[in-house]
Amino acid sequence: MSHTTDEITSQPRCWDRAVRRLPSFEEALPAKGERVAVLGCGTSLFMAQSYAALREERRHGITDAFPASEHRADRGYDRIVALTRSGTTTEILTALTSLASPARITVITAVPDSPAAALADDVVCLDHADERSVVQTRFPTTAMTLLRAHLGLSTAEAAEDVATALALPLPEQLATAGQITFLGAGWTIGLAHEAALKVREAAGHWTESYGAMEYRHGPIAVARAGRAVWSLSPVESALAAQIQATGAALRQPTLDPLAELVLAQRLAVRLAEAAGRDPDRPEHLTRSVVLTPAARSTL
Repeated sequence: MSHTTDEITSQPRCWDRAVRRLPSFEEALPAKGERVAVLGCGTSLFMAQSYAALREERRHGITDAFPASEHRADRGYDRIVALTRSGTTTEILTALTSLASPARITVITAVPDSPAAALADDVVCLDHADERSVVQTRFPTTAMTLLRAHLGLSTAEAAEDVATALALPLPEQLATAGQITFLGAGWTIGLAHEAALKVREAAGHWTESYGAMEYRHGPIAVARAGRAVWSLSPVESALAAQIQATGAALRQPTLDPLAELVLAQRLAVRLAEAAGRDPDRPEHLTRSVVLTPAARSTL
């Protein structure tokens, strides 16, 4: 069994522990009404996007998500939240050290003594969800589960559905699809981007991701028999009919969106193994992006 598979299957325990630890993190997380910027790179950026959309949907306050390398965090925010599993990503460190804003900084990480944690006013350490594999699975979903609970949302359905996601046979139409497009709406758009990234990272497979209502505006042109569309939020009937008319397989969600993401993680491992790739060590990737001084000078 790969480390990635082991980490995927550990997610129910990780989520449960994070929710039970929420009281100890309350003061470190954004209070209702605070104006918040959330920074991330790669997977962490997509979780930042999901959290920002969900926090605004819940009317907790203005929340913007930025790639750390392209942030606009000096806009009068009350709090900056940085998501970083390793706490060593160059773009995150550069962003946190360059901030001129007096905003309070919260770092959500798996490594408590990391450089990013040292730059924070508050640290939310999810070290129990750290990973040996390069591809992130349990850390981002555990962080998202904690943030959902902090917004006052029940995580009980997600906890039930993740067990189902780990036991379900993978749909053959997805496992054999030559190309997969992931869709989302609202806060699940970030999750759709993350699902597509997982399959690309682990398996080198052709994936794309969009907001569902944007899918008609060009991307649907690649849909055809032998390919698939997987939505992490329900697709309205007219769009579903359009997708099915292309011949592409359509998966409508049957589980909580985070559990659907876990199912996509499992698909990523299956496709990687079928392609003869090591899901723990994808080609051209490292656990953390640490740039050389020359590369840092362009940030």
